[in-house]
Amino acid sequence: MMNKLFYIGAALLMQSTLNAQEVTVFKSGEAGYASYRIPAIVKNKNGDLLAFSEGRVDHAGDYGNVDIVYKISKDNGKTWGAIQVAADYEKLQAGNAAPVVDLLDPNYPNGRIFLFYNTGNNHESEIRKGKGLRESWFITSTDGAKTWSAPVNITAETHQPKQPDVNPAYNFDADWRTLANTPGHALQLDSGPYKGRLYIPANHSEGNPLANGKDYYAHSFYSDDHGKTYKIGSTVPFEGSNETMAAQISETGVYMNSRNQQGNVRTRIISYSNNGGVTWDTTFYDKNLPDPVNQGSVLSWRKKGKYILAVCNAADTKNRDNLTLRLSKDGGKTWYKNTVVAKAPAGYKGSYSAYSDLVLLNPKTIGVFYEKDNYKEIVFIPVKL
Repeated sequence: MMNKLFYIGAALLMQSTLNAQEVTVFKSGEAGYASYRIPAIVKNKNGDLLAFSEGRVDHAGDYGNVDIVYKISKDNGKTWGAIQVAADYEKLQAGNAAPVVDLLDPNYPNGRIFLFYNTGNNHESEIRKGKGLRESWFITSTDGAKTWSAPVNITAETHQPKQPDVNPAYNFDADWRTLANTPGHALQLDSGPYKGRLYIPANHSEGNPLANGKDYYAHSFYSDDHGKTYKIGSTVPFEGSNETMAAQISETGVYMNSRNQQGNVRTRIISYSNNGGVTWDTTFYDKNLPDPVNQGSVLSWRKKGKYILAVCNAADTKNRDNLTLRLSKDGGKTWYKNTVVAKAPAGYKGSYSAYSDLVLLNPKTIGVFYEKDNYKEIVFIPVKL
């Protein structure tokens, strides 16, 4: 009986500690935005945290007047500055913010922040039918996100639409239609033969819509010259592979973790590459990572020469709930630590913990930035490793 009481007490203390440290970064209805969705977070070279989201002006829906907004924390997420706007296309959509800090460009010794994003002129369901266009862009900052460069359109390098009437360069037989960057941060490979590579996971649809989202596929694009030019990586060979994130797990290895849009198997789709994420050696449904058809986040870092991999997702086959952080020392084959970050109270209805992103605060702490309480807010919480 004493042991049972001890474990219950310890669990309650842990949950209380987590809740005490949780900070609301974006709250629906504030600063002129009806809703905030799709969190992404990175750490700048100076230690500042940059938290991004889609600021949806009129409603919570994916398409409409949507800006990319951000806040900065200078104290590891305890407090956050005023909301700022990184991309605003007036009444049209700017979304799918995929930030990454280039730490390895000798021309920018203090680091250079890249923000990749997409624009769209119609609902995703209509673009899948060929009625509208998604384009791919990036902006950069060299002063800690105080100012940003002019937007650069990289659609012809990172997307394959068949719309020559819009742009002669958009004349690809592949006939990709919708396009979305990773929901979360992009990454830079930091060791091995592909060191310096900027790597942006993404997804697209091919041709006419198919039932159960079978026209969706995950892929990537990357740059080996610090953002001057881009190439498209191989498509993940699973129908319905959708929103995706990736992490480096060895000098040549990349781990990709994708959403299964079909929902026929309620787990994450995992792909492994041994050439820096250009092609895939194997792809499978990971039964150890249950998922309710949702986004999931990943992050890796080196410790004593080897990579630690973190995966965070709503580990439930029905609801966007039970947000769980897992750690692996063997590239996701096994998990040596499992921590429940957020779980709905009894009787709760809806999505308690949905999309997330991760950032390493220090060798002993990871920051989890996630959508909470039916998308009413996006919160930040440090979790001890």
